[in-house]
Amino acid sequence: MRNVERYPVEGPNALWQVYRTVSRLKAVRNFVFIQAARYCPSLPVKNWIYRRVLGMQVGRHAAFALMVMVDVFFPEKIAVGDNSIIGYNTTILTHEYLIREYRLGPVRIGANVMIGANTTILPGVTIGDGAVVAAGSVVHKDVPPGAFVGGNPIQDIHRRQEN
Repeated sequence: MRNVERYPVEGPNALWQVYRTVSRLKAVRNFVFIQAARYCPSLPVKNWIYRRVLGMQVGRHAAFALMVMVDVFFPEKIAVGDNSIIGYNTTILTHEYLIREYRLGPVRIGANVMIGANTTILPGVTIGDGAVVAAGSVVHKDVPPGAFVGGNPIQDIHRRQEN
């Protein structure tokens, strides 16, 4: 089960009520800086934006490939460990706005993790140290350390044996 907090809403669907949960100014500011980081060729500059402007926890030598899309409304709920790679066009979400509720949950990506291109990471999941997520996957549950997972939804492909 994902680690999300649920907030029921009344009236129109939760997305119509988004600005009750996050200010318009924060959403616009985050959007502008996320778009700049998505196209930025410099990894140190990207990481500076993620850490200093968006409030993410980004480890040393973490690498975000071109076009990575982090959560616009709650990027501060994302943590990425040292020496991890987030592949091209990956989306990392910390929110879900549904019909009768919205959900918020942190995303924790460990150290030395490899996330393949075009992966979607849903709110409230933890990806353990040394894990590998195959390209095109949907991460809907926690991934244990050292696991190799892939697919939609993810399934175990292989787990390294500890020495």
